[in-house]
Amino acid sequence: MTTWIVTTEPEVSAAVDMAIGQTVGVIVGDAQIGGVDRAVRVETGGAPAEAMVPAVLEAVQAEPGDVILVINNAEGRVLAGALSASKNAPVLRGLRELGEGTAVLGRYGGITHEHVKFDGVVVGLVASGEIVEPAVDAELVGTSSYDVTVASEDIGVAVPVNLSAATRIVGVGRGFMNQEDLELARHLAQAIGGEVGCTRPLVEGHGWLERDAYLGVSGHTVAPELYISVGISGQIHHTAGIDESETIVVINNDETAAIFDFADYAIVGNLYEVLPKMVEALKK
Repeated sequence: MTTWIVTTEPEVSAAVDMAIGQTVGVIVGDAQIGGVDRAVRVETGGAPAEAMVPAVLEAVQAEPGDVILVINNAEGRVLAGALSASKNAPVLRGLRELGEGTAVLGRYGGITHEHVKFDGVVVGLVASGEIVEPAVDAELVGTSSYDVTVASEDIGVAVPVNLSAATRIVGVGRGFMNQEDLELARHLAQAIGGEVGCTRPLVEGHGWLERDAYLGVSGHTVAPELYISVGISGQIHHTAGIDESETIVVINNDETAAIFDFADYAIVGNLYEVLPKMVEALKK
């Protein structure tokens, strides 16, 4: 069995830890990775990683029973879809554990696990984790790509985040009344050295944050050391993406909110009162 790890970034520890059998890293771009038996590199030549799908498909020579783990970021989700379609491979969602021909998947927000068996190629999206040292020398493989042109530009001022690699995350939800109020969460994230993520309504409904900040089954599945949930009710689409966090702190003024079922520590209170006090205490 071979585990193929497809990535555009160097933080691959989560995939390396999960991999079994021989491990082959397929690097799209200039990242340096470690922890694999062999590494191959797809040079982009300045093109978007998504345009390198033909070269990636050539590089990943997966056989029945192999697993393709793709680092879960914007580019990775596109590559995972292409690999799934090309290899006629199902996507293992909520991947928790991996064995030879077996996998454990988180279901219903992590409240139960499903054990599955497979004998063909499968694809799984995993969080990036940390950098594994030392880096492995990578051999150059094909550079075939799709022809791409710039059709339009949508220039924003948002700061990109890498939630999959973050060790501390502040998650925000519909408890925030106005977009400018998100500064309270950003101040808290800054105080703990973390990043800000959000639930789907703040992206799709309000447009307050970029799509790459979305936490949940259709966005990032994360497992940080600390996750602070602020103003989030706890719908399954969100909790399925954060339930593997080591420590979960919940702040909500509704003591019956479902998110409290996942809390290691809980604060029932108004976020507009709680967050400034937390930031003040952290600065002392």
